[in-house]
Amino acid sequence: MEHLEHSLIKPGKIEARVYQQVLATSILENKSSLLVIPTGLGKTNVAVLVIAHLLEKNPDSLTLFLAPTKPLCLQHVNTLKELMTISENEVGLLTGTTPIDSRSEIWKNSKVIVATPQTIERALASRRLTLDNVSLVIFDEAHRAVKNYAYTTIANEYMAQAKEPRILGLTASPGGTSEKINDVCRNLFIDNIEIRTKDDFDVRPYVQETDIEWVKVDLPEEFANIKNLLDELLRDKIQRLKELGYMKSTPYINKRDLLQIQGIIRHDINSFGRNKPEAFGGASAVASAMKIYHAIELLETQGISALNAYLERMKKEAYGRSSKSVKIIMADTRMVKAFGITAIMKQRGFEHPKLEKLRDIISEQFKNKPDSKVIVFTHFRDSATLVTNALSELQNVKPVRFVGQASRDKDKGLTQKQQGQIIKELKEGTHNLICSTSIGEEGLDLPSVDLVVFYESVPSEIRSIQRRGRTGRHSRGRVIMLMAKGTRDETYFWSSRAKEKKMIKTLNDMKKTGVSKIKQTSITSFFGTPAKKEEKPKVKIFADMRERNSGILQELIKKDMDVQLEQLKVGDFLITEEIAVERKELNDFVSSLIDGRLFSQVTELKENFDKPLIIVEGEGDIYSIRNVSPNAIRGAMSSLLLDYGIPIYVSKGIEDTAEILNVIARREQLDLKKEVRLRGEKRAMLLPENQQYIIEGLPGVGPTLAKQLLKHFGSVKAVITASERELLQAEGIGPQRAKEIKRVTDNIFIEN
Repeated sequence: MEHLEHSLIKPGKIEARVYQQVLATSILENKSSLLVIPTGLGKTNVAVLVIAHLLEKNPDSLTLFLAPTKPLCLQHVNTLKELMTISENEVGLLTGTTPIDSRSEIWKNSKVIVATPQTIERALASRRLTLDNVSLVIFDEAHRAVKNYAYTTIANEYMAQAKEPRILGLTASPGGTSEKINDVCRNLFIDNIEIRTKDDFDVRPYVQETDIEWVKVDLPEEFANIKNLLDELLRDKIQRLKELGYMKSTPYINKRDLLQIQGIIRHDINSFGRNKPEAFGGASAVASAMKIYHAIELLETQGISALNAYLERMKKEAYGRSSKSVKIIMADTRMVKAFGITAIMKQRGFEHPKLEKLRDIISEQFKNKPDSKVIVFTHFRDSATLVTNALSELQNVKPVRFVGQASRDKDKGLTQKQQGQIIKELKEGTHNLICSTSIGEEGLDLPSVDLVVFYESVPSEIRSIQRRGRTGRHSRGRVIMLMAKGTRDETYFWSSRAKEKKMIKTLNDMKKTGVSKIKQTSITSFFGTPAKKEEKPKVKIFADMRERNSGILQELIKKDMDVQLEQLKVGDFLITEEIAVERKELNDFVSSLIDGRLFSQVTELKENFDKPLIIVEGEGDIYSIRNVSPNAIRGAMSSLLLDYGIPIYVSKGIEDTAEILNVIARREQLDLKKEVRLRGEKRAMLLPENQQYIIEGLPGVGPTLAKQLLKHFGSVKAVITASERELLQAEGIGPQRAKEIKRVTDNIFIEN
């Protein structure tokens, strides 16, 4: 076996694999790349090759290596120290537990910094560090670079600050659709995709085959009896929702549909109260439907113990001060019968047939290969406990439960130290099987195992790929997927498989056609890089922090607008003292109508601004987005227009949204000479701004008049203590306004 020779890589440490060297070369030839290769084929090795080349070319360069969790950061630090010849002191670690007073020294003395993204984002926001001297930023588990995750902020700051930015994203599974992959690429400013699959000719010699088996089990007749009773109950509740106008006819209903309908009903109750009595009937029906749905889900995927425990809790609630829906469900003869069958099966020791099948699979595995290492993945913690206890009874099997850090009720999570100890014990043989929740799917340095078992299927192609990637790294691997026939297990399996195929095709297509580049001229710092003074007047717009990854800010900057990012109390964009804008993508707009969020937001808008505006962004039929009655959406939108008096502008996309914001801002600020309103923001203001903010609280006083009053009287105190006659001498103050101001400032406060 030949090994790579490089002055900055320790001899005999990295196998000389052609595809890794080709990938590294291509990444170095491009300024930003996304590397997608299966788990176990050396993403980190490729990253090390890139780092070594850049350091050899420029010894003073700095690489920032980001990873989502502290354990994964520690893993990368150890790998870099093991593979590279640079001093161990030149590999720095920055996480939330790193002392603040030592971070600057670590940054200054390191050639490679490994860090959690949240640590870097906070340091950038507080201006404790800059990225102008960083020659490369590596984003591990790059598929996380969506929405408001810290990766997106850091990428934008890096592009704004660095003289010659270079970005490398690493992932085994970026997402199943072109939209998801494009989101990652756009957020990380990536214009080059490097992809290898196990079938590529240069990778194939290093791939260990993985045998995938689908083991199906039949649900016992008793399960079917319980399910039929619960299904009948659920159909009644769904029919009731249809009769009340809260649901369209549909052959299938899922939990998300029920949650959205619940949001609509909650809004109707809050808005119309007793004037809409059907809403109260709907509330009871949807609450019952959700509880019944969850019971069916537990029966199908988890078994008798989980279902019995759930029904026991509902029975206890029914005798206590529970909601009406629980009392109605538990009094129904069908639920009474289902509960009775469940309790009897629990007493007789029935569990899900997958559990017994799993025991047989594990027994056979250790019988044929006593030194095996195995991972069993399951979605629920309760199932992880059940499986661990069941497998501990088997000969030669030494199982341990592996879960996340969060504690739930009496179930305590594992600390990072405990997680690390379990991984160490698995490597050393103290344990030979771990039963893991999703914590074991991504990032942590779990060793390659002989067998991976899916206790239940997962609908996510990313999670499915990550689970399978735990086997077949150094020798032939084996994956077994347990499925209960005719249940969600089968649905989820085919869903993840279709998504994975689509992902591979999409990636290959994108590799051929290329990724649309985002010009660096559209990038600006989100943390206050001073703008250059220009003679040409600019319009200003305040944008909320949550909009930093929407793409709109870049469009606004292209239009030569002065964009200032702040954590706004109200609205997404502030244009003048009167105008605030709430922006909603089409899906989110319908969802927020349904769950009532939008009405809380518009109430705040009306209270703080005279002319609020809602922009709905996206193309498509608004009535086909959700499984709800079109009239429910029409009613909610009518309420916005008629009850709240808020106009709704429909935008085709981010460019259209940016254009309408630009047009409004220029009209108001340049033509009508209006100012951006400071009230409603949470940012720390300078003294003059704080003074202006206080005076703006007086009746009939906006930003312009507040400034005039402060200039006329000289201080906040002088304004407040001025007599009505003195106020009348100030420009812009008439008799009525002066009288109202004195009424507010002089009257004794009496609490209502």
